[in-house]
Amino acid sequence: MPASRSVTADRSARPERAGAGDRRLRFGPSALATPANLLTLLRLLAAPAYAALLAITGPESWLLWTLWLVLAASDGIDGKLARRQGATRSGAFLDPLADKFLVLGAMAVLASSGVFAVLPVALIGAREVAMSAFRGYAGRRGVSVPARRAAKAKAWLQDFAVGFVVLPLTAHHLSIARVTLWAAVVLTLLSGLQYALDSRRLLDSGPAPAGA
Repeated sequence: MPASRSVTADRSARPERAGAGDRRLRFGPSALATPANLLTLLRLLAAPAYAALLAITGPESWLLWTLWLVLAASDGIDGKLARRQGATRSGAFLDPLADKFLVLGAMAVLASSGVFAVLPVALIGAREVAMSAFRGYAGRRGVSVPARRAAKAKAWLQDFAVGFVVLPLTAHHLSIARVTLWAAVVLTLLSGLQYALDSRRLLDSGPAPAGA
């Protein structure tokens, strides 16, 4: 019986055809080399590059806004790929990490230049670091932490806050970006509280079934 479990685990990491009538590849939860993970890796690499470009050129740039739009939209694209081809444990960890690197890197640059106040950025950063640590701990126990609606909404608000600063049409109306940033702080802390309340139930439930 141990041998059969080993074969099953090995196969889960390999791409498979979904079925005779479906030509799309499917990946098991332990797979690493997937299209979704490749896109997530590219987003991880783009995060420090974008922060450096923002620091060098300063905000209010059509180039920066276009790049920000592409990077923000890519989050939805790799999520769609994962849903179509099979969610993986590595993707569940790396995808939110890429989002955090991108947003926090840009916010840190804007805070250092005085565009954003340090306090809201620090609050968002502290919550995101704590959430990443929790996801890593849960992942080592084989538990997947599903994203809450409040967490998805705060991510969009964070993206909008940065987008308003770099978009030339709104860059001179910083009050819009700053109000949006504080709204993101509220949702960021609220979703963090929800995760904290759910943490015991999630960990007590044990590993999620394969493919869940």
